[in-house]
This record gives sequence, C-alpha cells and structure tokens, in this order.
Amino acid sequence: MFNLNKTIPTPKLWSKKKSQQRRSPFFFLSLFLLSLLFLFFLTFTSIPKSLFSSSSSKITALSLQSPHCEIRISGEKFLWYAPHSGFSNQLSEFKNALLMAGILNRTLIIPPILSHHAIALGSCPKFRVQSPKEIRVSVWDHVIELITSGRYVSMADIIDISSVLSSSHVRAIDFRVFVSSWCGLDLDLACCKESNTQPTYLVDSLKQCGSLLSGVDGNIDRCLFAVDDDCRTTVWTYGNDEADGALDSFQPDEQFKKKKKISYVRRRRGVYKTLGPGSKADSATVLAFGTLFTAPYKGSELYIDIQKAPRDSKIQSLIKKIEFLPFVPEIISAGKQFAVQTVKAPFLCAQLRLLYGQFKNHWEATFSGLKQKLDSLSQTGSRPIHVFVMTDLPQGNWTGNYLGDLAKDSTNFKLYFMNEEDSLVTETAKKLALARHGLRFGSSLGGIESTDTVAKLQKHCAPHILPDILLFIKETICSCGSLGFFGTAGSTIADNIEIMRKFGSCSNQREDHKMM
Repeated sequence: MFNLNKTIPTPKLWSKKKSQQRRSPFFFLSLFLLSLLFLFFLTFTSIPKSLFSSSSSKITALSLQSPHCEIRISGEKFLWYAPHSGFSNQLSEFKNALLMAGILNRTLIIPPILSHHAIALGSCPKFRVQSPKEIRVSVWDHVIELITSGRYVSMADIIDISSVLSSSHVRAIDFRVFVSSWCGLDLDLACCKESNTQPTYLVDSLKQCGSLLSGVDGNIDRCLFAVDDDCRTTVWTYGNDEADGALDSFQPDEQFKKKKKISYVRRRRGVYKTLGPGSKADSATVLAFGTLFTAPYKGSELYIDIQKAPRDSKIQSLIKKIEFLPFVPEIISAGKQFAVQTVKAPFLCAQLRLLYGQFKNHWEATFSGLKQKLDSLSQTGSRPIHVFVMTDLPQGNWTGNYLGDLAKDSTNFKLYFMNEEDSLVTETAKKLALARHGLRFGSSLGGIESTDTVAKLQKHCAPHILPDILLFIKETICSCGSLGFFGTAGSTIADNIEIMRKFGSCSNQREDHKMM
C-alpha cells in the first residue's frame, strides 16, 4: 500500500536532482580550473607589461627612448629614403631626394653608397617592384652591414654637394650622425676595428630603430610618416594642383592586368599638397620614402615628374643646380692627373658596357658604333689615335673581338686603361678616407649639438677598407677626352659622363696641357 503521507517528487524536481547527482563528479574539477584561471590573471597583471608587448607597444617604447621622436625643437624635420641598384641609379635618386627635401622643407638624411646591386627594386614598367616598406628594411639592414664591416662610404664622400647646401636650397645631415642621435646610440662603437668591441645589443638596437623608421608597424603620430605610394600607383608632381589626382598617361593595359592579375591605377599627385604643410605627413618628424628612382617611360615618368617649377623660383633654381653634381675635388684631380701625365695627348674615351643584362646581347652594335667613331677620327686626325678604354670586359676576354683587334693595331691606336691596383687610385682612396667629407654635414638635431657625435665618428668610423673609387676616376677621365666620347647605348654610366662633359667637369684640361 502507498504511504499517503510521503511526498512524492514531481517529475520536474526529480529530473533536477538526478541531473545534479550526475554532474557532481565534475563540480570540483570546474572549481579547480576556475581557480587556476584566477591565479593566472593575478600573475599576468603583476608581470611587467614589457614582457608581453606587442609590436605597437615596442614602437611606443622605442619612441620614448628617442628624444627627437615626440618633440621637435626649432621645428627641424627630416627626410630619408631607400636607394637601390648601382651607383648611377643611386646618384639619380640622391638628386631626386635633394629636390623632394627642398620642396617639403626637410633636412635630407644623406645615405651611404650601397654595394653594387645589393638592393634591387624590380621593374616599374612591369608593375613588379619591392614595396616601399620592404626596400626600406632591406636598405637599413645593408647599411648596418656597411657600418659594422668598416665599408661605409657616404654619398657626400664622393659627390660634392657644397654648392647646393651653401645656397640654402636644402639642409642635409649625415646618416650616421642622425642615427646616433635619433636612436640614442653610440654608433661609433659599431664601427670600431676590433670586432669584440661591437656589443650585440648595439646591432639589435640598430635593427629595432630601423624597423621603426622603416614603418614596419605603421606610422607614428608626430614622429614618423612612411610613404607607401610607389611607381605602381603614383607619379609625384609639383606646381600643378589642378591636375592632382588625374590619371597618368601610362597605365597597364587590360590584357596585362588580366595576365598578371593586377588592378593598379597610376595617378598624378602633387607632392607638396599630399605631403606638405597641412597634411598628416607634415606633422611627422621623419618622412620616409621608399625608392626615389624615376625615368622617362612611354611619354611619362615612372615615379617623379618634376622637371621645372616656373611658379617657384627657389625650386626652379634647385632643379638647375642638381642637374649636375660634381665629384669631390680629390676624384676630379685624379682624373685630370691621369689625362695630363699618363695619356699626355688628346684622346677619345670609349665606355663599353658588355656584360650583364641587356648589354651582353648587343656586342655587335656596340663594337660597330665604336668602329664608326674611330674610322671618322682616322680620316681627320694624326695617328696613332689615343683611346682610353673603360669596359667591364676583362682583357683576358678580348681575343677574337674588336677590342682585341684594336689592342693589336699599335700603329693606328694606342690604348690606355686603369686598374684598381694603380697607385693613383690607391692614393686617391687614402685621401678620401682621411677627408671624410660626409661627416661635415653633422648639424644639430633638435637643438642638441652633435659636435661630440661627429668627433667620435671621425675618430672611430674611418673605412677599414679603402673605398672603391675606380669607377668615379674613370668617369672623370672620360669627361676629359678632347677627341670625344663613345658610350654604350642604354648605360646610365654613359649618361653620367655625357652630363659631366656637358657641364665642363674637365674644363681646365686644355690649360693643364698648355702648362706641361
């Protein structure tokens, strides 16, 4: 019989009790896990946040370490960029950098001369290039290598920019001086001859500072603005705001877009309007470009189209000044000395680029052009014809080609060469190492005098290896060729020599001959 006084649970309550009994084995496990989570939270909050910093917090920390990142005294602002490829391209970019610094009223950070083709850009016409961020990082890493290996040579050690700076068109500072102050590092320690004096923390700090200035983790308000517009999307202009944002005449065709799966649109943009006063970029202490290389292409320019500035007399004057930037006096003197004391007669310079790239496929055309030039001289002048040969083809490979034929024909031709082992080259390199022209550009940063920094760099950072200046002396010799010049079509070296000849780089050569 049923006990009517006994309470019978309802189905709902019975189900709840049964469920609680079923979960009870996991109750203490849940409590244990919650306790662990609570302990982890307490531990995390007690550990310094720097140990768990993200990339953005690293930037903030480094920004605070740099006295010139957040605060600018006297309103000084800087421009740096990432050069690439061989010397001729680097010189072209340096001229563009001077122009951009002048337009934007920024102090140009003078870069070193990079090892030949240590940094490659890619192809603008094919829309296949390194991004500005990538090339900035690559250049910074290579510069650290140049500093620590004692192979650092400033662009201002080789190119004389005193006339540009003395006219107050542009301000400039040596890269090493800037980095020493900006990054808060004793950079002179990094280029000591004794490898054991280079602290590992110093190289690591340089890389971290380079990461910041390369814009790896983006821009930093009032500190850094990294320009990420490149030749695939932008052609910089000046003085024509009406055309700002207009389509450039050179665009990838539809077939190319489909084949390469790209969607780039090239627009012409005013650099002053985009990056100058009133822009977000203008408030940053450092403006960082990628490459500043440009060249004419299909009726336009690949990246920078600023050939004149009729509305701005100061910039128009700067454009004229940077068209030709001479070598420093030591190099000019060496080139003249070779022409006067070694050749001792009027001569033709033959610049023959025969190796690498497109040039190795055009020997026949190059030799044919030289032969025509020499045939013309043979008809009008005395013999032998004196020829200074500037070529990348080793003499051991001249057999069986036109150069070999010229070398054998000593009755009609007398050839001259220059090698890196020549005493004139070695002595000139030593003079340049002692002169240290680049470190003369060590202006004060944000009101902090950099005299001590420059003195330390001058003491410890002379090149351990003599600078490679053979190319520069050869170009100077070619500018002195009074019988003319034959250059390889498409060679930027030939273009540089033509400019040197146009501006009379060796204008006193005739007087030198008369004095002999």
